[in-house]
Amino acid sequence: MCDLAMDNDWSVLDKKDHRVVALSRLLNSSPLHPLDIRDEKYRNPAGVAFKMSNIITQHPNYAGKQTNGNKLDAIVLNEFLSAPEKMRAVASAIKAEIWSGGAAAPAEGDPDAYGEVAEGRLLLARHLKRERNQSLRNRKIQSVKNAGLPIACEVCSFNFHKVYGHRGHGYIEIHHILPLHASGPTTTRLTDLALLCANCHRMIHRGNPWLTPRELSTLINSKT
Repeated sequence: MCDLAMDNDWSVLDKKDHRVVALSRLLNSSPLHPLDIRDEKYRNPAGVAFKMSNIITQHPNYAGKQTNGNKLDAIVLNEFLSAPEKMRAVASAIKAEIWSGGAAAPAEGDPDAYGEVAEGRLLLARHLKRERNQSLRNRKIQSVKNAGLPIACEVCSFNFHKVYGHRGHGYIEIHHILPLHASGPTTTRLTDLALLCANCHRMIHRGNPWLTPRELSTLINSKT
């Protein structure tokens, strides 16, 4: 988005602009976000134009009124402005990777460590992924055990070990309560993570905005 904004001299673009439409199509071609968590408005031209406006209006030379964005917009803009040519080269590589079909969806890692761990930097290798520290998972699970709590879904209480026996022993999915795509580069504490079963994890990620574990729990209770 910053690459296109720079081409347009950091002026706001309309959702009907052919370049915005083309960028919308490009983003929808990327498999980084699975199809089943997208809705009909996912990365549509209006959404792309809106997000670009949030970034552009924070440019230091922008004379108009800022739109309501979030702190990640400013982070993205500042990183781009710190090395525009390098960032434009990265943007070109990302586009080429998507069009070639080489961009793959990020896999959930096995996060595990006490204290704070740097996460969230955008990496470009054979595929794109939001960097996740691989050391958090085991420590999160161990902290729950140390508290005398079961390794079970924090939303619906599903326990893989009870249902599947040895095959399910110690298994659970780990969820960032504040998604990394929203927080940007950040440090993660064990309290920032939640234990979820596969069903609840998928339901949290289905639709926009994503639900918090507490919100999903409220939704389940309202149905029962």
